[in-house]
Amino acid sequence: MSESGSTPRVYSRIAGTGSYLPAKVLTNDDLSKIVDTSDEWIAARTGIRQRHIAADGETTGDLAYHAAVRALQSAGVEADELDLIVLGTTTPDLIFPSTACLLQHRLGANGCGAFDVNAACSGFLYALSVADKFIRSGDARTVLVVGSETLTRMVDWTERTTCVLFGDGAGAVVLKADTETGILSTHLHADGGKKELLWNPVGVSVGFREDEKNAGVRIRMAGSDVFKYAVKALDSVVEETLAANGLDRHDIDWLIPHQANLRIIEATAKRLDMPMERVVVTVDKHGNTSSGSVPLALDEAVRSGKVQRGQLVLLEAFGGGFTWGSALLRY
Repeated sequence: MSESGSTPRVYSRIAGTGSYLPAKVLTNDDLSKIVDTSDEWIAARTGIRQRHIAADGETTGDLAYHAAVRALQSAGVEADELDLIVLGTTTPDLIFPSTACLLQHRLGANGCGAFDVNAACSGFLYALSVADKFIRSGDARTVLVVGSETLTRMVDWTERTTCVLFGDGAGAVVLKADTETGILSTHLHADGGKKELLWNPVGVSVGFREDEKNAGVRIRMAGSDVFKYAVKALDSVVEETLAANGLDRHDIDWLIPHQANLRIIEATAKRLDMPMERVVVTVDKHGNTSSGSVPLALDEAVRSGKVQRGQLVLLEAFGGGFTWGSALLRY
């Protein structure tokens, strides 16, 4: 109890971060040998220079495991201390059980709650928000949150407008209950009416058409439309986040955005009147890793010494669904 006798407010503090990228690197020059493109064309439109590709037999769960182990080590937390695991992914290992359950067993955390969240590129922020609510409510004190994807398993390598964008990777954070600092607010949104602008039109219940059974599962995207909606949605959620916390845009120390396209990142930074030196950019190194991208960028920012304890950090993402969201935290 506090001195006034009231119960102190509980926050979800990021106690540790971790990330993992597969060993295989596919550069823009490598891609130019597969499809009609070039390093200049890709870099000018997206800011991407390379992406990582999961090896044969390497799964979303494998990537998640390596990222999770590093996050647990960073936090000084043992797996059996976890109360909950929430994993954001749109490329699970299996239909069921969830990749979170597979990860739980591999970590040796059997017994705690574990489930997946599918919100495409916003998956990590959705998972982070869920974990935050569990901690704020008192139902959990230590939670592992992961974003992990093997998107290249559903890339059409003959379609140059999409195959240049995506890569594989994972990031993770360990949240711990704290009365001093942590996540200040999260804001989640979706609009299912725009599904055909960025989607994968097959699934278990809908099924596969005959011409798709052998062709595999492929990402379909209307790039220019997605760009316009993403910029507008991210502008809106940034304003919502600042208003909810009574802050001015100049109060933000760091912007850590979804790493999909450098032009979208630059548009959001401009809206915040934030110099690019205060924006964490990793899209050039690993492309769009969907739910893995925000925690990958966060881990790099923390381990490089950019993000320091006490600083105000804004996370945001936009993905298929459409889904979008943000999280404001005092690191």
